[in-house]
Amino acid sequence: MQEKTVERRSNAVRTAETTEKFVAIARALFAEKGYANTSTPEIVKAAGVTRGALYHHFGDKQGLFRAVIEREAAMVADDINSKSINSETPKQALLDGALAYFDAMAVEGRAELLLIEGPAVLGFQAMSEIDQQNGGNELKIGLDTAIEHGDLAPMATHEMAEILSAAFDRAALASAKNPDQRKAYIKSFQHLFIALFAFKPNT
Repeated sequence: MQEKTVERRSNAVRTAETTEKFVAIARALFAEKGYANTSTPEIVKAAGVTRGALYHHFGDKQGLFRAVIEREAAMVADDINSKSINSETPKQALLDGALAYFDAMAVEGRAELLLIEGPAVLGFQAMSEIDQQNGGNELKIGLDTAIEHGDLAPMATHEMAEILSAAFDRAALASAKNPDQRKAYIKSFQHLFIALFAFKPNT
């Protein structure tokens, strides 16, 4: 019984190691060459395994690409959470989370993978699912909390979260293409948040 348990654990470890190896190698190739210009034979050659191993673990190249995207999205979500979870107020949490997002998206190749390649290869619905699995609703929750705390005027938080998310993504992509302008984009977002927190609706 003990031997079978050890064997199962050993198999699980080997599977996790192989999966991680595939994802890391594919991530580097997809970021460098793009999805369309990266071939399955190229991936398995770089990984030092058979094509059958790729199909066994991921189904096909698109399945492997999705695994890459899911990991990148999870890493962004983890960075945002770790840098905003201890913020003193809901307002500060939103500001800290915004800065963490820009820091996370500055990782080489990440903006292109998540914001260009991902939607083009997987489609809008799949990217929305991945976003929701990785804290995609956190911005709305942050806005709701800030309203309850009195930091923000009441507003349609779902729609505002959608607007802000689109702006975040556009700025992250632009700053990835023009790293020298990254500080300017971050500063602009700080001004945007200041205006948002200062907004008072007409009564």
